[in-house]
Amino acid sequence: MPSDAALDLIGTFADFVTASPTSYHAVDTMAQLLRGAGFTQLDERTAWERVSGGQFVVRDGALIAWLVPEGVDQDSGFRIVGSHTDSPSFKLKPNAATTTAGWRQIGMEVYGGPLFNSWLDREIGLAGRLVTIDGTASLVRTGAIARIAQLAPHLDRSVNDNLHLDKQQHLMPVLSLDTELDVEEYLCQQARIDAGDLAHHDIYAFTTEPPAVFGPHEEFFASPRMDNLTSVFASLQALLDVEPGRDVAVLAAFDHEEVGSATRSGACGPFLEDVLVRLAAGLGLDAAGYRAMLARSSCISADAGHAVHPNYVHMHDPNNHPLPNQGPLLKINAQQRYATDGIGGALWKRACEAADVPTQPFVSNNAVPCGSTTGPLTATRLGITTVDVGIPLLSMHSARELCGVEDPWYFKRALEAYWAGA
Repeated sequence: MPSDAALDLIGTFADFVTASPTSYHAVDTMAQLLRGAGFTQLDERTAWERVSGGQFVVRDGALIAWLVPEGVDQDSGFRIVGSHTDSPSFKLKPNAATTTAGWRQIGMEVYGGPLFNSWLDREIGLAGRLVTIDGTASLVRTGAIARIAQLAPHLDRSVNDNLHLDKQQHLMPVLSLDTELDVEEYLCQQARIDAGDLAHHDIYAFTTEPPAVFGPHEEFFASPRMDNLTSVFASLQALLDVEPGRDVAVLAAFDHEEVGSATRSGACGPFLEDVLVRLAAGLGLDAAGYRAMLARSSCISADAGHAVHPNYVHMHDPNNHPLPNQGPLLKINAQQRYATDGIGGALWKRACEAADVPTQPFVSNNAVPCGSTTGPLTATRLGITTVDVGIPLLSMHSARELCGVEDPWYFKRALEAYWAGA
């Protein structure tokens, strides 16, 4: 049976996921929680006169927050936890509405690498941002309004033997029997803006079934978007509760990891470096002092990992079988798809020991390609020690993933210990 603390936190996490159907909503939710905790939001377009205390800045679907301790000195560095706010989904195309055989449908473009079949026959909503001609962005979110319908087995007797989903033909959701319904106009009505003012949109599908705790001992948690809102949430909760040591605690929640991170708000972009340069300047450091501060810095790249799948054990390394509720993963790859090395691994072990949290190694089967994270990107861009870690999931990239109820609680405590100076 999970601890009361773990169950309380998983309930808060369920609320966070539900409030965050897109990266833009996740950042808005984070900003509200940070402001409620006394953090001040800064504007990138203005000079930052002071960088003390808790502050944050938003760039589209990404957010960077920091906490400058009173004891910061010439020997301080940055302690960074990086994650990402986006999840695999489907993105609304321009001129999306079309009519087929009396059904109103909407054209969607695949975003990232969703597990297609997991989206079938689920009620979905649309959410994201609408941008008017003057550049104003308005968040929008619908209820359950669409569905990607599967063909019945009576019409395809081979469907259970050889399911093939064409990305263009088979993944178009049905929206309505109103063949005149314009989805962009509908979204503008929901956001209470004039459809004639709409210039562009960034709208994504999301499943509307709520998260749930389940299992005979309430040990499992099922939810959408746990890759990678588990890391976003755990790091945010840790930052809100931590008493930092002498290093500056930095939370970096990037966007667009699922499509390669090569955007202005992704880990390949300059967002984090821009913020760190300005923080160093606010602490009175010149360019050389900033570089020295980087050399004293480290980063925990926090992204979801794989639990061993009991029906596909052969797809995992035979000697490493991570399970839910047995601690977050230390992610290791010889090809540096993860940034972990000996120094970073020791850093992570110190944090886990200080928090009294178990940890598990994850390494891929040699015959199975390994995914990657923002960790190598941050290490390459900044040149700082970086270690890749994360909560073990079952069914990663499904519309409904699974983790252990204890896992966010473990993860939050380990990240808090890292920021506290472990």
